Amino acid sequence: MNTPLISVIIPVYNSATTIERTIRSVLDQTYTHFELLIINDGSTDRTLEVVSSIQDERIKIFSYPNSGVHASRNRGIAQAAGDYITFIDADDLWTADKLAAQLNALQQNPQAAVAYSWTDYIDQQDQFLRKGTYIKANGNVYAKLLVTNFLENGSNPLICKWAFAEVGLFDCVLKNAGDWDMWLRLAARYPFVCVAAPQILYRVSPKSLSTHLWSMETCCIEILEKNFATAPAELQPLRGQCFSNFYLYLALKALEASQSRSSSLKAIHYLLQAVKYDPSLPRRRQFLTLLTLVKAFLGVLFSPQIARQQLSLIKKQRQVIAQ
Repeated sequence: MNTPLISVIIPVYNSATTIERTIRSVLDQTYTHFELLIINDGSTDRTLEVVSSIQDERIKIFSYPNSGVHASRNRGIAQAAGDYITFIDADDLWTADKLAAQLNALQQNPQAAVAYSWTDYIDQQDQFLRKGTYIKANGNVYAKLLVTNFLENGSNPLICKWAFAEVGLFDCVLKNAGDWDMWLRLAARYPFVCVAAPQILYRVSPKSLSTHLWSMETCCIEILEKNFATAPAELQPLRGQCFSNFYLYLALKALEASQSRSSSLKAIHYLLQAVKYDPSLPRRRQFLTLLTLVKAFLGVLFSPQIARQQLSLIKKQRQVIAQ
C-alpha cells in the first residue's frame, strides 16, 4: 500500500481556547502517516503552552515574529517534508476520514493536483450551524471557482507539493482571501477532484477575519480584477455574475457578523451592488435575495431581538406553505 507523507500545517496566533481541539482532530485522522507543523505566529496568550503540552512525535513546533496567516502558511510550506500539503486554521476541525479520503481521491485521479471536500459550519461550542455550498466539481474548475469560492476556507484542500513550484506561495500582500487567490492560481493550471462529503468543520466567530468586510471587499475585488485581466475570452461573460455573487456573499456576511443597524445597512448596500453587477440576480436566486433583503430591513427597523422574532415567523410561515 502506498502511504506517502502528508504535511499538515496549522498557522496559529492567540488561539489558546481552540487550538487543542484543532490539533486533536488532526491526530485522530484514520490516515496516520503525516507530520503536523504548527507555525506559531508570535502568539501572546497561552497558545504555545497549550501546543507544547500535547505529546505526539508527529508534531513539530516553529515560532516566528507575528507576520500574518499567509506568511505562516508559506513558512510551513518551506518546512514541509511531505509529498502532499494541507492546511487547517487554528479554530477549525476535520472529520476523522478527511486525509484518507482526499489522498485516495488524488491517487485515483493522478492527473489532479488538488482534492477538496465539502464544509459544514459550526459555532464556538462545536455545534452544527449550517451546511456549506456542497458543490461537486472535478477537472477544470477554474470558471466555477471564479464564480464562487466553493472550497470556502483555508482548511480544506490536499495539494500535491510539486504544484507550489509552479504557482508560487501565498500572497502576503493580501490581508484577506489569500486562500481563494491560491486556489484560483492552482485551478488555472491543474485539475481538481472533489470528495463529496462534509469533512471540514469551519468555525464561525464574530472576531474572525471573515467579518472584516472592508478588507475582504478590497482584497476580493483585487483578486477578481487580476483574474479577469488574464482570463480567456470565453470566460469574460462571467464577470458580472462573479462580482454579483461576491457582493451577495458580502451581504450575507454583514448580517452574520452582527445584528446591528449598521450591519443591516451594509447588507443593503452590498445587495444593491450585487444587483447592479447582475440585474438577473433577483430572478436567478429569488429566495436567497429576498431573504437577505428582509433580514437587512428588519435589522434597520427593529431591535435585534424583534428582528430575530420576525425572521423566525417568516421562516415558519415558509415551511407551512411548502408542506
